[in-house]
Amino acid sequence: MKLLILVPFAVAVLAGSAFAAEPFKTVKTDKGDILAGDKGMTLYTFKKDKAGESNCYDKCATNWPPAIAASDAVAEGAYSLVTRKDGAKQWAKDGMPLYYWIKDTKEGDTTGDGVNEVWDVAKP
Repeated sequence: MKLLILVPFAVAVLAGSAFAAEPFKTVKTDKGDILAGDKGMTLYTFKKDKAGESNCYDKCATNWPPAIAASDAVAEGAYSLVTRKDGAKQWAKDGMPLYYWIKDTKEGDTTGDGVNEVWDVAKP
C-alpha cells in the first residue's frame, strides 16, 4: 500500500523538476561567462527592446534570430516569455528578450557583442 502512495508522489516530483530546469547554460568565453542557448550558442540582448517587448523584426530578426520557446515552455525565475507580433513566444532574461547572432558559428563565439553599439552578450 505504501508503494502505491509513493509512486504518484515520485512521478510528480520528477515532473516538477523537469519544468524547473533552466533552458540555457553558462559558457566561458573571452567576454567572461555568458548565457548560451541551443548548441551552446551565445545569446544577446538588444538595447532598443523594452522589458517584456521585442523590437527586432524583419531584417533585424533575420540577422538576430529570436530565442523562440517551445510551445510548452514554462517561465521561471529570471526567465520569462515575451509574445512576439506573430504570436510566437520568445525567451527573455530579466524581462529582456534574447537573440542569437547569425554570424556566430560555434559555442563560445561572441562576434555580435557591441554590434552597432546596441547588442550585448547576455550574462547569466
